[in-house]
Amino acid sequence: MIKAVVTGHTRGLGAAVAAELVVRGIPVLGVARGHAEIGEGMEQAVVDLSDSAALAGWIGGHALRSFLAGCDVALLVNNAGVVTPVGPLGEQDPLAALRAATLNVGAPLALSAAFVQAAPQAERRILHISSGAGRSAYPGWSVYCATKAALDQHARAVALDADARVKACSLAPGVIDTDMQAEIRATPDERFPLRQRFVDMKDSGVLAQPTVCAVSLVDYLLDAEFGGKPVDDLRG
Repeated sequence: MIKAVVTGHTRGLGAAVAAELVVRGIPVLGVARGHAEIGEGMEQAVVDLSDSAALAGWIGGHALRSFLAGCDVALLVNNAGVVTPVGPLGEQDPLAALRAATLNVGAPLALSAAFVQAAPQAERRILHISSGAGRSAYPGWSVYCATKAALDQHARAVALDADARVKACSLAPGVIDTDMQAEIRATPDERFPLRQRFVDMKDSGVLAQPTVCAVSLVDYLLDAEFGGKPVDDLRG
């Protein structure tokens, strides 16, 4: 039996991935600040992943181990994340930077360790949702770029641990038409000088739809070769 844990499952790519897994008959545990209407085959845990104390409390309980009990293959999709704060250092809210680091990096790393330990009998696959921003620096995105680069390095290091039953990949899914993209387009130019590039992508219709991307992403996650590349791009 395959079971999956998906963070940030209430909207955008996370919601599409959770729904795609459920359609394929894979039970899903969604972890986010709120609930989503996805249907049967979905369990949900309300946890603010940007709050380290709240996450520690949930990890310290039995929910994760109970959900994964009896599975042969366990999947973790670390999807939850934020692009804020955006802007040069002199204009960044330090507390927003701290919350972003906790949500974008601290939570995936802590959940990955807890996930591996919660299903010792299973093959465990960890998928970090990364970004091209983790591999190229952009003005105004110092926090976002740094946090996504951290996920790439985490997957590389996990691969070096050489545990045949634990596979990890930090995967850039491409530019997807989500609320985060709308947030980027609404950012003032002085905070994010490359804003117009994202406006142009929206206007030209090149943004991928979350439901379409989710199909390719789940195919990738379930592929027999998963983990062969610890850092990869869904677009090839």
